Amino acid sequence: KGMATSGKAAIPLSVKRLLEPHLLKPDSTETERILTVLDQTISKLEMTRLIPRITGSLERFARMLGPEITTSLMEHRKLSKEMQHLLASPGVEETMRAGEEHLKSSLRHILRLFLASPLLCQGLKYQLQVRASSADVFIKAFMEFRNFMLERLLSSPVEEEEKIQFMEHMSLKTEQNTEMITALQAELAAAIETRKEEINKKDKMIEDLKTTMQDLVRDCKADIQQIKQEGEKQKKKEEEDFQERHASLQQDVQHLKAQFTALVLEHRASEQILRKRKYRTEMEIENWIKKYDTVMAEKQATHEEIEAVYTEEKAQLALLKEKHALLLQEYSQIEEERRMLKQKEEERIQEAARRDRAATCIQAIWRGYVVRSFIKSKMKKAKGKGK
Repeated sequence: KGMATSGKAAIPLSVKRLLEPHLLKPDSTETERILTVLDQTISKLEMTRLIPRITGSLERFARMLGPEITTSLMEHRKLSKEMQHLLASPGVEETMRAGEEHLKSSLRHILRLFLASPLLCQGLKYQLQVRASSADVFIKAFMEFRNFMLERLLSSPVEEEEKIQFMEHMSLKTEQNTEMITALQAELAAAIETRKEEINKKDKMIEDLKTTMQDLVRDCKADIQQIKQEGEKQKKKEEEDFQERHASLQQDVQHLKAQFTALVLEHRASEQILRKRKYRTEMEIENWIKKYDTVMAEKQATHEEIEAVYTEEKAQLALLKEKHALLLQEYSQIEEERRMLKQKEEERIQEAARRDRAATCIQAIWRGYVVRSFIKSKMKKAKGKGK
């Protein structure tokens, strides 16, 4: 019971999913696509199992199937007969391969037609009674594979490890209980067989004694009666011992069965607790998702308003940039004109400065010339007077 209690607290979520496969739901588009492919494959396998029975009673289902499907089934039946003939004829491998391809293509075409009419498929499954065959075993195995794939797709590595550990624990407990029950049953069967053999030996011994003493009945009647009574007493005593042993073993078996039932009930109770916990968790997640959607909607509205203002300001900025470019161009032209005027003014000033320097130089030269001429004339006059 203590081990069962510890197992109760350690039941993983993946085990609960395994116990109730209807709770498994795809949580992504990829999972839904994989399940859709597997479900379609199962439908195709089921319809493929029904096609031989339909072609065998094609006239019965002709109105229900319609002309297109009926024609395709007749062609498929014809190809099947040809393939049977080819299988019976050796040395036609190439023709057989071509026939197999035609037969596969015909089967795929028929399955597409059937899958396009789900109601027709359901009606045929309801009306046709097909005997059990190896195809049923394959379809059942494929369905189990589909459920296994769904479980694996929806289980994380941690959940898978927890499930494996839990299943190993439960398998170990079940094996232990089964081994104990089997051992007790074997012991009971052995005890019953031993008692039966002993009783048979006693009966045979009594019969032998009866046969041997038939001739001495008159003389040894009292002795025979006494031996018979002793044998009956011994037999009764042994039967009573056997009944006590049998009752004890039965009680042990019932006790083990009661323990097993208690474990099952306990695990179911823990399963209910986990279901409630999962439901509360899902409700909290749903509330958080709704809250998240509301907040994101508000933020999206705010973002759209800001984006509209940004677009308007961006348009105004573009217009201002165009105006700025025009003004910049005009400013450049004005600056160029100012630079040209300044350059011309500087050239004019430099030219005036050169002219002033030249005039000054000319004036200096002229003054020097006038002074020298005046001095020369003075000197000439002084020489004349001296003579």
